[in-house]
Amino acid sequence: MLIAFSIAPSGAYPDADGDSVGDVVADAVRVVRESGLPNETTAMFTTIEAPTWEEGMDVVRRAVEAVQARAPRVSLVLKADIRPGHTGQLTAKVERVEQALRRGGPAEGGDAAGG
Repeated sequence: MLIAFSIAPSGAYPDADGDSVGDVVADAVRVVRESGLPNETTAMFTTIEAPTWEEGMDVVRRAVEAVQARAPRVSLVLKADIRPGHTGQLTAKVERVEQALRRGGPAEGGDAAGG
């Protein structure tokens, strides 16, 4: 199961420096990295690959709590690809798209945006 999510603090919080929320978001990313689950952080989302719904949502919950500890309000955007029996999809989905690009044809077995 892949879970892509974005957590952002909002409202006034003591250590905010203008528009940057990087230090607070780093607390959430730290939780993800310490979980030991395969993960990737990009400019807008962090994606984890979890063996079960419970394990994945526990990491998301703890990441939200890390941000909540420093901000009075938290925004969470979440998207999940629930595909039992498949592992290694964090990289495999991207590789299928890359293969299709190399051969000039459509990607096999994936969605329009992520393989």
